Amino acid sequence: MPEWMSYFFHDMSWGQVCVLMISSVLIGINKSGIPGLGMLPIVFLAMAFQKDAGFSTGLPLVLLCAGDIFAVLYYRRRCNRRVILKLLPCALAGIGIGFLTLRFAGTGFLRQMIGMIILVMSAISVIRETWFKDSPVPSHPVFSITAGILSGFTTQVANAGGPVAVLYLMSMRMKKMEFVGTCAWYFMLMNWIKMPIFILEGRITQRAIMADLPMIPLVLAGAFLGIYFVKRIPMKHLEIIVQVISILSAIRLLWPSDGGGGETVPDGMTYETIENATKANGY
Repeated sequence: MPEWMSYFFHDMSWGQVCVLMISSVLIGINKSGIPGLGMLPIVFLAMAFQKDAGFSTGLPLVLLCAGDIFAVLYYRRRCNRRVILKLLPCALAGIGIGFLTLRFAGTGFLRQMIGMIILVMSAISVIRETWFKDSPVPSHPVFSITAGILSGFTTQVANAGGPVAVLYLMSMRMKKMEFVGTCAWYFMLMNWIKMPIFILEGRITQRAIMADLPMIPLVLAGAFLGIYFVKRIPMKHLEIIVQVISILSAIRLLWPSDGGGGETVPDGMTYETIENATKANGY
């Protein structure tokens, strides 16, 4: 790897850099309005960095935040603030639950939890589209509370809160552009709220930020591609492909790793030491 690339990507392999590039484009496409692609970069990065479980979830967050800015600027006038204010407090509680869970979880547990979350979310999507496509989504307060907590928990653990939040927002029966704009604002708030927590946990480090910087143009390119293709690709076919890939990838993440229990996150920190790290930072 050339010296200038080593400056940004450190000890990453060419394969890992390629996965990061592909994931960056997918993040941009997802942010600009193509549903279903959001979990693919999470799966790809988790598989590419199996020995850096925390790094694999911290790495895409910077890119997600960059994509959120573009999405909010593009859909800045399309937002239902009332819906966001209703969902956000429960989502914050879910983030807190996810944070506490990770303080006592090992890296193997985190990797398997990512797989389980993606598998469950994919199953929910398939079931809804197959048997309950025309059925109304529940609008009871219990549903909104549950959706908010699950959305916050899954986004804190694995950046996988999208399917839960989208399912809830669909129940609001908003117009298409209002729905997309509300999603953009909601996910921007969630991701930027998570940022300091991920830093405290050691999931976002200087290594992750340096690797993400060259990827931001790819996120923007993906966003423009999403805007271009969203009106031209049959969404039903795209969603089926994404669901199949997500399910297969999630099943792979549930398998025991070949490396045993010695997985670590950047800077030599294991998730067993996250509690000590957060205490040292005064959290």
